[in-house]
Amino acid sequence: MKNISKYKIDISLIICIVLFAIISIVTIGSAETLLEENNYLILKQILWYVIGFVLIYFIMFIGNKFLYKNAWIFYIIGVVSLILVLFFGAEINDARCWFKIPGIGNIQPSEFMKIILIIVLGKMINSFKEKFNSPTLKQEFIFLFKVAIVVGIPSILTFLQPDTGVVLIYLLITFIMLFISGIRYRWFVIIFGILGLAVGTVLITYFVNTDLFIKIFGSSFFLRVDRLLDWSSGSGYQLENGITSIGSGGLIGYGINNTPIYFPEPQTDFIFAVFANNFGFIGSIVLLGLITFFDLRLIRLAIESPSNINKYIISGIIGMLIYQQLQNIGMTIGLMPITGITLPFISYGGSSLLSYMIMAGIIFNISNENIRYRN
Repeated sequence: MKNISKYKIDISLIICIVLFAIISIVTIGSAETLLEENNYLILKQILWYVIGFVLIYFIMFIGNKFLYKNAWIFYIIGVVSLILVLFFGAEINDARCWFKIPGIGNIQPSEFMKIILIIVLGKMINSFKEKFNSPTLKQEFIFLFKVAIVVGIPSILTFLQPDTGVVLIYLLITFIMLFISGIRYRWFVIIFGILGLAVGTVLITYFVNTDLFIKIFGSSFFLRVDRLLDWSSGSGYQLENGITSIGSGGLIGYGINNTPIYFPEPQTDFIFAVFANNFGFIGSIVLLGLITFFDLRLIRLAIESPSNINKYIISGIIGMLIYQQLQNIGMTIGLMPITGITLPFISYGGSSLLSYMIMAGIIFNISNENIRYRN
């Protein structure tokens, strides 16, 4: 346990999160004007942020060492929750990804599994590097096999929900953390070669024999692949209206609570389109600048950290955040396929926001350690 009063944190990180909170609440308020029913999303998002800041305080109080020490317990809890959601979760849009809690909302276990995986992988990599200064190929292979099992279990369970977007995040986190760990690059060539062969086989089957594809992989996976491959055409009601909304915002936008063009999921997937419509090109540049500044501060934090496990943890967090930022904004403007990935700290959602705030607490702890180390 630690004394919060003794904490010294990079104030710029706190300012960024507070600004994210303000932007999120204001933009969600505008997005709510496009919805048929008043779901009190502003009040709910404020509540989630309040709970999130409490979580940050709690993470700072218990310290990162507690999280690292109990990483496997969290992993087991996360895996069990992914299993339970397949049987008892609420089905929304043909997906069973959430536990529906009356009076609170939907809780998505896979969102918390992302941070759990980052902590577990950070601990695994750090233990491996401490045990083997110059590991042999066999030792690295055994280690990578263990990593594949640890990541594979939640990936399969999440894929079955189905939630392909989160599975991609799991894999991205793993690759980035392994790359930062300094293992031999030949493993990445082998892994990407195998993945490329697997993806190529799936795509060939998809294009050559649709019936065989559906028979092997199922109609649900067929629809997911079809959706991913169809994005480049720029067609689709949601995408077309989202792009039109962004373009019509002009230089300074229409202003708060004034989004004249409707498109689905304005409070989550297409939150950036709402913001760009309300605040225009100038507002969008400011938001992108704030996001970039926040990411760069995290990169600097990782570079300055004297602790290897902290470097691994932050690399996983940075990789996840940057991917989600690029994916969400990219799919909103038609440069990336629409995968349902939310914009961190901005989009509406209790589970995703709370997972980011837990990450923020971990980041603040690392920031405090860095400042103490320098002093």
